[in-house]
Amino acid sequence: MRILVIALSGIGDALLFTPAARILRTQFPESTIDALVMFRGAQQIYERTGLFNNVIYHNFLNHSKYGSLKLTLLMRGKYDSSVNVYPSNRKEYNLIQFLIGAKNRGAVEYLRRDAREFGFLNNCTVKENDSLHCVEENVSLCEKVFDFKAAGIPDLHFPLMPEDQAFADSFTRSNGISGSDLVVGFHPGTATFKNQMKRRWEPEKFAELGARLVKELGAKVFVFGGPDEADLKREICEKSGTPDVIAADIPGIPETAAVIRRCSVFVTNDSGLMHIASAMKRKVVAIIGPTNTNYIHPWHTEYEIASLNLECSPCFIYSPRPLKCFRKGVEFKCIRELTVDHVYEKTVSLLKRQ
Repeated sequence: MRILVIALSGIGDALLFTPAARILRTQFPESTIDALVMFRGAQQIYERTGLFNNVIYHNFLNHSKYGSLKLTLLMRGKYDSSVNVYPSNRKEYNLIQFLIGAKNRGAVEYLRRDAREFGFLNNCTVKENDSLHCVEENVSLCEKVFDFKAAGIPDLHFPLMPEDQAFADSFTRSNGISGSDLVVGFHPGTATFKNQMKRRWEPEKFAELGARLVKELGAKVFVFGGPDEADLKREICEKSGTPDVIAADIPGIPETAAVIRRCSVFVTNDSGLMHIASAMKRKVVAIIGPTNTNYIHPWHTEYEIASLNLECSPCFIYSPRPLKCFRKGVEFKCIRELTVDHVYEKTVSLLKRQ
């Protein structure tokens, strides 16, 4: 049997499929299981898992429509079954799966905007369940498409190479960090498409939290983020007023994961790096505003959710509709009124947990 996993929606979403991929590999050890990804970080993660025969990288956003259509049609008829990882509620993803032409085309049937996003092109579906984590949705989908019952759901799978660990060792030493230091990681970024920057806790609050962790706990703080978040990292470091809040300028996702593994706790917005911290088995303080925590809470690791738990939350759903606040009064109150004290207390509480 030839299986294609279509993981185009992002690095975090690709990582959240790895428990289902582990189950598929166990169920079908002799099958060819390939993956189609759109982000280099997802490619790097998937290539390290050893779960896939081939990881096909194609940036549909930057290539011409002709080039993307050509690649899609070159895969046509090569697979018996394909799966669109959850979440991927966009017509483009459903069209790509349809054009690849597997006999069994698996996807989640979304509760909102499914028909508008061409969900009817998929012929083997499970109904979206707002009470389930993304990992659980993916496993449920694979159970339906491939007709088995999983005995349990494993951890996220992102093994690191010796060179990744060597980079982390060198990076921490070069920043004056010894094995006994308390290291805290921050990720102040998020995705930017669909107005998702509105999900970010303010940089001023990250800076204040960092300064407080340095002063009261003697911590060293690494501020993580991609190249497009360089200015955000610098802003937080400068506003913290301490050299112990350090911009972590790291070249790739595997190296970033290795340095995150050195952190005792990771304080983060809802982002792909939050899930990487979970894969590294770090303690995570997840700052959550409009997103459903059932979907995205840190998987199989110790965590705290920093949230106001407003009656209007969650309001961010899996569809192409941009994030918008419908609350009267303070816009995006769920993030803007989340205090430094609240996140600090969650962080200290998690650090004290044995």
